[in-house]
Amino acid sequence: MVFIYRNIAFAIQIKGKNMEANLGLFTDKYELTMAQAYFKGGRVHSEAVFDYFFRNLPFQNGFLVFAGLQDFLSLLQDFSFGEESIDFLHRDHFDPDFLDYLKSFRFNGTIRAMREGEIVFPYEPLIRVEGTLIETQIIETLLLNILNFESLIATKAARVRLAAGDRAISDFGLRRAHGLGGIHASRAAVIGGCNSTSNVLAAFRYGLTPVGTIAHSFIQSFADELSAFREYARFNPDTCFLLVDTYDTLNSGIPNAITVAKELERDGHRLVGIRIDSGDLAYLSKRARQMLDEAGLDYVKISVSNQLDERVIKSLIEQGAPIDLFGVGTRLITGQPDSALDGVYKLALAEGEPRMKISDSLSKTTLPGKKNVFRYSNGEGGFLADAIVLEDETKIEYIYHPFEKEKHFRVANFHKEALLHPVVVNGEIVLPFKSVSEIASFVRERLALLPPEHKRFEYPHIYKVGISKKLRNLRDIIVKQHLGEDEEV
Repeated sequence: MVFIYRNIAFAIQIKGKNMEANLGLFTDKYELTMAQAYFKGGRVHSEAVFDYFFRNLPFQNGFLVFAGLQDFLSLLQDFSFGEESIDFLHRDHFDPDFLDYLKSFRFNGTIRAMREGEIVFPYEPLIRVEGTLIETQIIETLLLNILNFESLIATKAARVRLAAGDRAISDFGLRRAHGLGGIHASRAAVIGGCNSTSNVLAAFRYGLTPVGTIAHSFIQSFADELSAFREYARFNPDTCFLLVDTYDTLNSGIPNAITVAKELERDGHRLVGIRIDSGDLAYLSKRARQMLDEAGLDYVKISVSNQLDERVIKSLIEQGAPIDLFGVGTRLITGQPDSALDGVYKLALAEGEPRMKISDSLSKTTLPGKKNVFRYSNGEGGFLADAIVLEDETKIEYIYHPFEKEKHFRVANFHKEALLHPVVVNGEIVLPFKSVSEIASFVRERLALLPPEHKRFEYPHIYKVGISKKLRNLRDIIVKQHLGEDEEV
């Protein structure tokens, strides 16, 4: 297996099969069977609009960080069906005429999206996809796969950043990540708030800062710990981080690290830091700081790892642990305790008519028509509420709770900004791509505008997301029409 990284897509050569040239197969089969039915039914040119949104915030959080947009758009550029994929679908008994259509398939529609790194909330469209029914339908799985995952990890990282304050955070999660998803996960982790990553391939691809210390196995490969430390320092004199808990943190690891630090000083270098990977991290970091300071090594940093997450970090800081860097791995990169974001992709308009899914539960009922999203802010720029409106609406006086009709909020006198922006027009990407560090800075800027009550870990305040009266009325009319049809039957 050879991995060739071009753009964002992986060209995975497995027994001669180039996955990048056949990226159209990155889908669920029902997308293709539906597309074939549209094709055979003469609906090749039928127009449609889909919305991407989510219903539930992960981690019982008060917000979501929208991430993965640039990765999705880059993959969308390569979304096509090569000769091998056509042969594969032929063997799976797809119609030959439909397969001829797929040979030249490219997404030629238009996409409007929120900016990557935006702070977003349930039910509001994060992306609006417009085009033919086939092309908007067939990209669903790709869109959901990338955006749901990266948004989940970026949000987890943002929570870790809120807990850590100004202290450094590094993503240590690649070895516990879900296969090649670890590449996108490390990108999302830095967008959400990590300063660096252990993931060298992600650092290479996305311009991230790669970091690394030393493993227990290196130390164990020597006859004694001090020899291991000296050898590592010999070849890494200016970037030396020593892992001090292989045998005995306080009686062996830290004293030996101090010895090596003094030897580095004599040669004109400085030990960068030590890492503690087990035990009582609060107690050990306090004792380590004391021992290092007493040895005149107040410049040596202390990093910790071992099953960290935002709550553990918050606890360590509350205990006064003098930790400079947190290495966060499994619980970040796998989005624990939530394994997935429940983002969905729903039809909102077909052949010029608004469409919606109707459910016994109003919260599962979707919003019809082509829509925009506005954000309202107070005089100081702090976020107050978001409005989901129909495309032709520009002035809104009130927004209404999507499910509790008696609740409403006046927005007429507040500053308004549109959140959906064109990113693809007639199949061409028009979004100027930004670096990961630029997107991460945007996350910090937007989070600073979100009131504190929405950022707390315990019972965060629910952010106001409402719909316009016109959109509410359209939804209610469609529901009544469908119920009336059912009653007549």
